[in-house]
Amino acid sequence: MTTAPPRPSPLRTVMAPRRVAAAIAHLAALGVIGPTIFTILFTLLGLSLGLLPVLGIGLLFFVGLVYAIFAVGWLETARVNGLYDFGLPLGGTRRRERPGFTGFVRMVAAQTIDATSWRGVASIAIATLLGWITLVLFGVLASGLVFVFAPLFGESDTVLIARTGIEVPIAWAVPTGLATAVLSAAAIVGLGILHGIIARAVVVPSREAQLAAAVDTSRAQRAGAVRAADLERTRIERDLHDGVQPRLVSVGMTLGLAQQKIDTDPAAAKELIAEAHTSTKAAITELRQLARGIHTAVLDDRGLDAALSAVAAMSVIPVLLDVRLDGRCSRDTEAAAYFAIAEALTNAAKHSRAAEVRVVVRLRPDTGALWARVEDNGVGGARVIPGGGLDGIVNRVVAAGGQARIDSPVGGPTSVEVSIPCAS
Repeated sequence: MTTAPPRPSPLRTVMAPRRVAAAIAHLAALGVIGPTIFTILFTLLGLSLGLLPVLGIGLLFFVGLVYAIFAVGWLETARVNGLYDFGLPLGGTRRRERPGFTGFVRMVAAQTIDATSWRGVASIAIATLLGWITLVLFGVLASGLVFVFAPLFGESDTVLIARTGIEVPIAWAVPTGLATAVLSAAAIVGLGILHGIIARAVVVPSREAQLAAAVDTSRAQRAGAVRAADLERTRIERDLHDGVQPRLVSVGMTLGLAQQKIDTDPAAAKELIAEAHTSTKAAITELRQLARGIHTAVLDDRGLDAALSAVAAMSVIPVLLDVRLDGRCSRDTEAAAYFAIAEALTNAAKHSRAAEVRVVVRLRPDTGALWARVEDNGVGGARVIPGGGLDGIVNRVVAAGGQARIDSPVGGPTSVEVSIPCAS
């Protein structure tokens, strides 16, 4: 039995020579770029506060400020993650959970207090300050090196320290320059290490926060699974009650009439039996479709591409299917994606009045997720209603550990986008 090698300690990670060198380069760049970033942020803040009384125009700048903070935080998280490989997830903006202006206000408010964005802003603020000090130290390092070579070009017995007015005997120029260069280089390396330590402390959530987030995610998945199962049970009951059951009752009544007429009117009885036979085949077809909605065998046997091809072939709206998968995902992931796409096609056929639907499915190795998008060119205006088809999509995807996004402005188009971890 083999054991996995121990992970390096956080301090050893940030002290790796290549990471320290890269951190120094980042700090130097942020020492130049950082002030511009914060100038923009403070300008947006000033405009939002100053123009608030003017017909609420300041609110527009405030919304711009909120999403500018998100962009800065996202970029800083991506920079730190790429530099130190902390494994941080790059989240997106908060999504609207309710329609209308109230939903928009709630979305902006949630984005305003987003902890990840503010951690990123705090990290880049500290990195900018460290970057400015790094640039100063680079200047000191350059002055020290100039001092080392001053005796080669000096024409007097003293050397003037730039911008200080202090003169140093030329005999002391070399040791003074060497000491200055070594100390400033050591300070620069120290700042590179310090940046990694501070970045980990600021950007990476605490252990308690990570556990709380994991609990919230697990709770949401469990609630989604329970809700999806309840909706699935309701759908099966509805389909049986409204579809198969009346048809089977009709078959029984038709056979009863045929039994009564078989002696007196054999021709009519024969027609009734033929009608019952046709209804029986239709009931069998409905039962097969119902069973396929619960679980499709072709999904296990031939994969998601073949299963979606079968769904697209039965759609009453032309479907442009674009599936590019290099491998297979877990059974739960493929089942959730299949259900989401099939339900989205069903909703489009019932409500969208679309001329065509486009389905795109990709396996994204960078995120390890199965991504799918269903878009129609219909009238739009679709809303997530508790117990409805779109609600079932959201709950099924959340139960599988993924995310669903539904965008359907009035006038169209309507798009359903899902992303599910491949190994969920």
